[in-house]
Amino acid sequence: MSDLSLASIQPAVWRILDANFDRAREGLRIIEEWCRFALNNTALASECKQMRQDLGMWHTPEIRAARDTAADVGTQLSHPREEQRTGIEQLLQANLCRVQEALRVLEEYGKLYSPSLSSGCKQMRYRVYTLESNLLAYRRRQLLTSAKLYLVTTPTPDLLPRVEAALQGGLTLVQYRDKQANDTDRLAIAQAMCQLCHNYGALFILNDRVDLALAVDADGVHLGQQDVSIALARQVLGSQKIVGKSTTSHAEMAQAIAEGADYIGVGPVYETPTKPGKAAAGLEYVQHAVKNATVPWFAIGGIDSTNIDDVIQAGAPAIAIVRAIMEADNPTHAVQYCLSILNRVPRIEGRG
Repeated sequence: MSDLSLASIQPAVWRILDANFDRAREGLRIIEEWCRFALNNTALASECKQMRQDLGMWHTPEIRAARDTAADVGTQLSHPREEQRTGIEQLLQANLCRVQEALRVLEEYGKLYSPSLSSGCKQMRYRVYTLESNLLAYRRRQLLTSAKLYLVTTPTPDLLPRVEAALQGGLTLVQYRDKQANDTDRLAIAQAMCQLCHNYGALFILNDRVDLALAVDADGVHLGQQDVSIALARQVLGSQKIVGKSTTSHAEMAQAIAEGADYIGVGPVYETPTKPGKAAAGLEYVQHAVKNATVPWFAIGGIDSTNIDDVIQAGAPAIAIVRAIMEADNPTHAVQYCLSILNRVPRIEGRG
């Protein structure tokens, strides 16, 4: 390209740079506000702010002077998916993508303006990829740590409406569990339930199947004692996802924690038809977890309105429930009842 032709396109290049500087900085500000006011995370908020400041230094007066909003045909362009956000997860993801796309444009068109600008935007794009991973991982673990009630589903014809009713009661953690469905049905249900949970700002965990968890972009997977290892699950899903593990004894608890489980199930506290043939671990195991569990944990197994107080008195800061919610006449009220009891119990860091 000759110098003359490059000079002729210079105004357009500057307009493109101006628009994408604005787009990137606006997206970063939206993400920064969530990190600051919702997550209370200084490091993530500071990273967003630093990148905004760096972009501001490159956004020179000569580039700003090329702005012509009145003549910009793109101001009237929109898409239905841009008109609403179904949840904070989607809002954050949309703005992370917005920043990444803008930085890619700045990197490419910056080559026509300033090699140092292009190189700087390229490096910043990698920083945003890291921010994305850290932000979503931090949010997942924050929700996990604060969750006091964990719904584990059972197959039922009205599964999704029941899960939504539970979410409407304030539930923030759901595990999809179905040992009988074929993979085609299980995948379709998992996709729908994952989206439903994210619409309500809740975590979605898939039981056993690491492959399906990866396919639907679940927040994590829950493993039994006979399932693949925690290390393999992390290798498949990545370090940003949650991996939980069922434990039924002191030895299994110690091993799961040593292998790096993000959380553990402690039980079955009482005998339950969802674990046929499995002897109850009892309240003694709950008391052992109080003293020895160093990751978030959930007492599970046969817990309902008749015995929830006993489990809490034994020291459980959080519980997982199956039938008492899935078979309730009103799942919303069942969740609200359980939460009203559990919210009296402080969530002690280091014990869940």
